[in-house]
Amino acid sequence: MRGSLRLPGSAVAACARRIAQAAGCCGFSSLLLLAAAALLAPAAAVAAGPVPKGLENASCLSCHGAGKDKIEVAAAGGDKRELGTVDPRKLGRSLHATMACVDCHTEITDSRAGHQKKADARPPQCASCHEQLLAEAQRKGALPPGSRLGLVVDNIKAYKASFHARPDKNRPGQPMATCDDCHSSHEFAVPPKGSERRTAWHKEIPKTCGAKCHEEQLETYLTSIHGEEVMDKGNIKAAVCTDCHTAHAVINTSSERFKLGNVQTCGSCHKERLTTYSDTYHGQVNRLGYAYTAKCADCHGSHGVLPADNPKSTVHAKNRMETCSTCHTSKKAGMHDATLGFASFAPHAHGGDFAKYPQMWVASKFMTALLLFVFAFFWAHSGLWYWREWRDRKAGKTIPHVDLAALGIDPTKHFRRFAAGWRVGHLLFALVTMTLVITGSTALFADSRWAPVVAALFGGPRNLGLVHRVAAALFVSIFLIHFVYVMVKLLRDRKFRWFGSDSLIPNWKDFDDCWAMFKWFVGKGPRPQFDRWAYYEKFDYWAVFWGVNIIGWSGLMLAFPHVTAKYLPGWVFNVGTLVHGEEAFLAAVFLFTVHFFNNHFRPDKLPPPDVVMFTGTQSLEEFRHDHPAQFQRLLESGELKDKLVERPSRPMHVGSVILGLVLITIGLVLLVLVVSGFLSG
Repeated sequence: MRGSLRLPGSAVAACARRIAQAAGCCGFSSLLLLAAAALLAPAAAVAAGPVPKGLENASCLSCHGAGKDKIEVAAAGGDKRELGTVDPRKLGRSLHATMACVDCHTEITDSRAGHQKKADARPPQCASCHEQLLAEAQRKGALPPGSRLGLVVDNIKAYKASFHARPDKNRPGQPMATCDDCHSSHEFAVPPKGSERRTAWHKEIPKTCGAKCHEEQLETYLTSIHGEEVMDKGNIKAAVCTDCHTAHAVINTSSERFKLGNVQTCGSCHKERLTTYSDTYHGQVNRLGYAYTAKCADCHGSHGVLPADNPKSTVHAKNRMETCSTCHTSKKAGMHDATLGFASFAPHAHGGDFAKYPQMWVASKFMTALLLFVFAFFWAHSGLWYWREWRDRKAGKTIPHVDLAALGIDPTKHFRRFAAGWRVGHLLFALVTMTLVITGSTALFADSRWAPVVAALFGGPRNLGLVHRVAAALFVSIFLIHFVYVMVKLLRDRKFRWFGSDSLIPNWKDFDDCWAMFKWFVGKGPRPQFDRWAYYEKFDYWAVFWGVNIIGWSGLMLAFPHVTAKYLPGWVFNVGTLVHGEEAFLAAVFLFTVHFFNNHFRPDKLPPPDVVMFTGTQSLEEFRHDHPAQFQRLLESGELKDKLVERPSRPMHVGSVILGLVLITIGLVLLVLVVSGFLSG
């Protein structure tokens, strides 16, 4: 019979190479290839030589073959254990068919019952044989091209560090599981891909894991959607034990490493679901490398995953509140009880399906249109402005000089443009905004390479979120103080005109100036004469009002979900997350591109920075160039002299330049991080 054939070591090695190469050509799964190589390889490590008389396979099978009398041997603690039997037919079809029994059972020296054993021989060990084979092949330089022996040894290392290799409390001296428990070395063979035998082999994996050790998990799995697909429908693409737990590197399911990796495992099949989950706060924290927020198994279960329309499913409409409440409960530190809106939150909502997620579809289309319009308009505005000023500078065009001394004005004086309160408010806004950008972008672009590093520097997502919320509260507070101060001052000023020259409220002149500016860009008209506030400065100012309301209110709802969900449906979290992130992205990119260009990087502003917002003053030449209509108006009314001050001291100017350069540098670094994060998604 085939089982009694003993090949020389070189022949078995060649056979191993041919099968490994053939398996690679056939495209077998990595698990099957590794298992095949692992179980075939030991034969090549055995020295060639005749099998001792009476120890041929046929002789061994006469006692240990299937259907023979039961054989019991002594076990630990004085008990007895039954030896397993070998089916000759399955052995003949296995990867070890060409090996003799004593190639592995080297301790056996005779064919009598009870067997005399070598005193120094060790029981069969798969790992030591495979490691020996690889070491010998590497020593001789005989490792064939494309050989998987190295991967087999890597799997052995993974197994030794795995949960299965831990000592079994019920079997002293034995690990939780051995190679033979899963691979069944007497019978293991890899059926051809696409064959019925391959499907049948794949379906046996849950039984291999469950029947021997994990009976309860197997029972639950068989009732799940995965079990139904595999066991009842023969769908080998559906998940089995080794898809989620791996074959060799099985680790404790309560470890963070397993929990984080398992999300990616689920996502390897459910790619769209992984993408939508990653956009939620749960997914952002997970992508940063922390496992304390909800993951796939927390909502869907692990072994007993059921379709969402199954009344027994944990994500069925009737069961969602209970599922959410397992995490969102006041019994946990820092958490609150889930409220009604949690049940209607859609963790996989996206903007591509109007029928299923109409609110997300509308919000997504609106935000996309807003981003495209703002960036297209203002980047074109900045690009044309730079081009026109560069051409004028190249052509030697200058601003007509005005003899201020002849007008009775000291040309060394500066014009006071901003009071101390405006300057302090601007500086605080800048610092707080940059803090919001770095903390918010870290969560928004959690997939980027830099985000986990930044999160770790802050001490994790919890601290990151705390800093973000504190910065947001400061931002809103500064805004409210500014708004109240301005309104009180204006309401008391009887001369103030809400749509006058000194007002920041947009008027028709701003639209005329904007149109005239574009005509000037392309040489079709003169440069418009701006008054106290140019139209682009008004846009910057009112953009803060828009941002505080859109970003602020959405952030407030997300920061206190239990309060929000008490009064509003769960879809507001989906829309709020989308709007909050994309509006913040718009604000950050606009500030560090358009705003920086308008104030620091125009050709007539170079070299940066423009320090008017730090010193509060600017030279009369610069003032007349930027706001000629206001200059002329004040000059004619005689008010100009009243607004002139001494130029800032040198220390004040140098300090302002240094501060400006530092803030610009930080802003540009943040811009790089935001853009790289956006592109990494």
